[in-house]
Amino acid sequence: MVHKRWVHTTTNQTLSGLHTTDVLLVGGGIMSATLASLISELEPTWSIRVLERLDRPARESSGPWNNAGTGHSALCELNYTPQDDDGTVDISKAVAVNEQFQVSRQLWSFLVESGRIPEPGAFIHPTPHMSFVWGADNVAYLRERHALLAAHPLFEGMEYSEDPAVIAGWAPLLMAGRTGDEPVAATYSVEGTDVDFGALTKLMLDSAAERGLRVDYNAEVAKVRRRRDSSDGLWEVSGKQDGERFTHHARFVFVGAGGQALTLLQKSGIPEIQGFGGFPVSGEFLRTSNPEIVARHHAKVYGKAAVGAPPMSVPHLDTRVVGGENSLMFGPYAGFSPRFLKHGSMFDLIRSIRWHNLLPMVQSGLKNIPLTVYLITQVIARRATKFAELQTFFPDADPADWEKVTAGQRVQVIRPDGVLQFGTELITHADGSIAGLLGASPGASTAAHVMLEVLERCFPDQWTEWQPRLRDIVPSHGVALAGDPEFARELQHRTAKMLGLDLSNAHA
Repeated sequence: MVHKRWVHTTTNQTLSGLHTTDVLLVGGGIMSATLASLISELEPTWSIRVLERLDRPARESSGPWNNAGTGHSALCELNYTPQDDDGTVDISKAVAVNEQFQVSRQLWSFLVESGRIPEPGAFIHPTPHMSFVWGADNVAYLRERHALLAAHPLFEGMEYSEDPAVIAGWAPLLMAGRTGDEPVAATYSVEGTDVDFGALTKLMLDSAAERGLRVDYNAEVAKVRRRRDSSDGLWEVSGKQDGERFTHHARFVFVGAGGQALTLLQKSGIPEIQGFGGFPVSGEFLRTSNPEIVARHHAKVYGKAAVGAPPMSVPHLDTRVVGGENSLMFGPYAGFSPRFLKHGSMFDLIRSIRWHNLLPMVQSGLKNIPLTVYLITQVIARRATKFAELQTFFPDADPADWEKVTAGQRVQVIRPDGVLQFGTELITHADGSIAGLLGASPGASTAAHVMLEVLERCFPDQWTEWQPRLRDIVPSHGVALAGDPEFARELQHRTAKMLGLDLSNAHA
């Protein structure tokens, strides 16, 4: 990888009457907020600007009702521990996801401890994480999964039971109305959290704004391209804000625009985006705020995905705390829309098709026929059929208590080899001057880990100099917690205390 020496000047230069920004972030979600927070700590003299197409931050995938707010740490998500045909359970993905989430928790703890975020209770709450299954084969799978995870230092303390009375004590709604003639099993971890990523995004942006960050709302970016009339390597970012055209010049651009990242990176002309495509998947949840029901369930409970369902469609019954109000949500129910954003265009998918990604997209479609069948089934399913899925978790559920909520839009990555990738993909240009993030879950929960990777790839000249400060911000930086159980316990205890996560009453 070839990099030009990245030179910063302490004041914004003027080029053809336009200001030059050191770091320009497209999209006002959790990814841009995290990167802005890190850079403002590492290089407080650099100018940073965020361009957000909507009227406030975190209205797309980072919004609290557009994601499950699980704080993905693989404590409950069964899709991170797949089972092979021979019955072997692989926990490697779960360990990796948990490690990445610990990085985010350390960053948030630093921001709280340093006074950047005044009140952690505004965005994070202790919420036990559970896995729940029924049927003999699934019980055997969960038993093996628990045995492997509980022996790992990052998952210590995870409980397991096949006793209906014990499970009812953890989550009463799961067992109410069951006949008791089917084997059930569950795991329970007090280390789980509920995270309002929308509130967290705003807190992080507000904090960075106090140190010079500028956020422009209603600023929709239409083009990202290299300046053609200069050799300075600057990027030209243009679009409209409140109906008026704008153009900004930037030394570094990060495209954290959710589903729109694909098309903006395509317009940038960087060769690294060639061959990549996107497959949009929409979603719905059922939600209740009935206080009697909400009071009987305090946990995030994940089950097993249906055959052919994408990993993001793993069913779960979640406690949510948004704006100080408690609710329960169940889902997601997958659907299809050609939009790449919840507030996007019906032509997003068509506009993303290029000569270089047409074949991979066709190959992906042929390889994922079961997924297509699953999506069609979900789209045409009647309300009663969808509600029956909730009743597999909560048998006594009453349709009158639940309302439909349209969730955020996800664009799954189609790789150049035609593989449909359920996860995120970081795209960086060879010289490190532009980067962008494609994909979805676990996304927000691993934002700090991914943004550190952006810094390492795109700022190699500064990376070594930043190491001492990075270890102040993220004490585990450069250390595999899985290999240092004592350090892992120490950090988990410290971040829990700093974030106000009193786990002593988690069983209450």
